[in-house]
Amino acid sequence: MRISTNTIYQSGISKISNLQSEQTKLMQQISTGQRIASPSDDPVGAARALEISHAKSVNSKFADTRQTAQLKLNTLESNLTSVTNMMISIQSSLVSAGNSTYSDLERGFIAADLKTTLDGLVGLANTKDASGNYLYAGFQTDTAPFVANATGAAYVGDSNDQLLQVDAERQMVVNATGDDVFKAGGNDVFATLQNLITLLNTPLTPANQAAFSTGIATGLSSMRQGLDNVLTVRASIGSRLNELDQLDISGSDLDLQYSKSLSEIQDLDYAAALSDLSKNQTIMEAAQKSFVATTNLSLFNFI
Repeated sequence: MRISTNTIYQSGISKISNLQSEQTKLMQQISTGQRIASPSDDPVGAARALEISHAKSVNSKFADTRQTAQLKLNTLESNLTSVTNMMISIQSSLVSAGNSTYSDLERGFIAADLKTTLDGLVGLANTKDASGNYLYAGFQTDTAPFVANATGAAYVGDSNDQLLQVDAERQMVVNATGDDVFKAGGNDVFATLQNLITLLNTPLTPANQAAFSTGIATGLSSMRQGLDNVLTVRASIGSRLNELDQLDISGSDLDLQYSKSLSEIQDLDYAAALSDLSKNQTIMEAAQKSFVATTNLSLFNFI
């Protein structure tokens, strides 16, 4: 069988070209540290890497959402700590107000102090977060949830829960509404305070002594219930913050697993790649010499 000169050329050039292409691919892999430069290098591996990368990205977004949730809940906890301290102070003032030796003037001083406290409590209830949203307004975050009035303060927010998806299987409430915190179970903290202020500003006589004592006792009981409710809300917030910490730990572990899986699929075995590159260079040098020797063959060489 006769082999034409053109066939010899084409065969040699094709072999060298393939070797050069393989060498370029190896050098690219070594420079990037990635075994898969394009899906065609490993279609199955590339598809799996894409799937894991997507899952890793979703996991990262959940981590960001948990940070937002933690910020919101920590802001609530800080605010409710101030509310708690204020309500404890109110109870202390009410115990003093029940002292039968106090004059109307002294009870008036306590009433004035409670009025200042009531204003401060309404202010805390109308606190905004770092984004300028009202903490206790439900979905009405751009409107102050409480409006002071003659009977204390009216709630104009709603009862909706703000939910954040903090994990694939977990939506978490990250707010507390004003009616749940300050008006739970029909126990209106603001109305109680206003009633006490009115009671303390009323001159005490033998005729209303019993009603006064009953009013102070009722007020103290209502404030204790209000404080218990605030502490219950705080306990719930604490539980959610603890859960977020646990989810962060699980999310970090999952992220490490994803990174390890991606590394196993994508990362290059440098020792093997360098060995292949050296072998490829040796083969290509031999192929180039063989090509030159073959293409120089002619009948004239044998004359």
